[in-house]
Amino acid sequence: MSALIIDGKKIAAGVTERLKNLVSNLPAGEIPGLAVVHVGDDPASAVYVRQKERASREIGIRSYVHKLPESATQDELLRLIDKLNKSAEIDGILVQLPLPGSIDAEKVIAAVLPEKDADGFHPANVGKLWMGDETVEPCTPKGIMALLDSTGVDMSGMEAVVIGRSNIVGKPISAMLLSRHCSVTICHSRTKNLPEVSRRADILVAAIGKPNFVTGGMIKSRAIVIDVGINRVNGKLAGDVEFETASRKASWITPVPGGVGPMTIAMLMSNTIQLAGLIHSERGE
Repeated sequence: MSALIIDGKKIAAGVTERLKNLVSNLPAGEIPGLAVVHVGDDPASAVYVRQKERASREIGIRSYVHKLPESATQDELLRLIDKLNKSAEIDGILVQLPLPGSIDAEKVIAAVLPEKDADGFHPANVGKLWMGDETVEPCTPKGIMALLDSTGVDMSGMEAVVIGRSNIVGKPISAMLLSRHCSVTICHSRTKNLPEVSRRADILVAAIGKPNFVTGGMIKSRAIVIDVGINRVNGKLAGDVEFETASRKASWITPVPGGVGPMTIAMLMSNTIQLAGLIHSERGE
């Protein structure tokens, strides 16, 4: 029996429509503003920035893109962030990663005011996330939780395995799964007997950045599989999960493309509107 597909594109469209309806009823002076800071000439980053501009326009959010050259200094970037922090027109700030090697990304992230941190990466917001307090949540993990919720499955008491320990996905999604009363194991490059660990998972999140790394043999029968990976193989997109074999074992699975990807930008829009004080965190109790 093949797994049911978790259609991230459809779910993201639903989120976008709800946000669009919310913003359309606001007075002109209350329209949220999102500032996106893009440093350098990374082609993938340029694509992501254009996608964020397009999503902002669709929903009706005011979008401000600040493009700095590859040669921009850290001080120049920090001065721009300070200006955006002080601007009454800006509710959310996102600094597009990666930054050039000459710039300390951690210092830049920490320079964004926590109350304008659209990415949910500021140390203060990360701390609140792990403490279980309401906060702005990182966009991709927030999208993953929405995908899991769409299945209608009660996650309480389930065993969740997260493959990957990045600050962007692996660590925050682990905190968010804990908040839903899952028992969580975080795996990484030094985990011993990884296939054995992954086969315990009722919920398996693959965010390791290796194409087709997770095979059907690593998946528990009827598990929910979330594939965060976006890799290029022979000119085509591939996830971290070998879809063909995994879909024969799982009960639910996200495709690549069309799974987690569309949710990330939808949740960035949601975060911006949350920072404007128009909605609360959708964090589960």
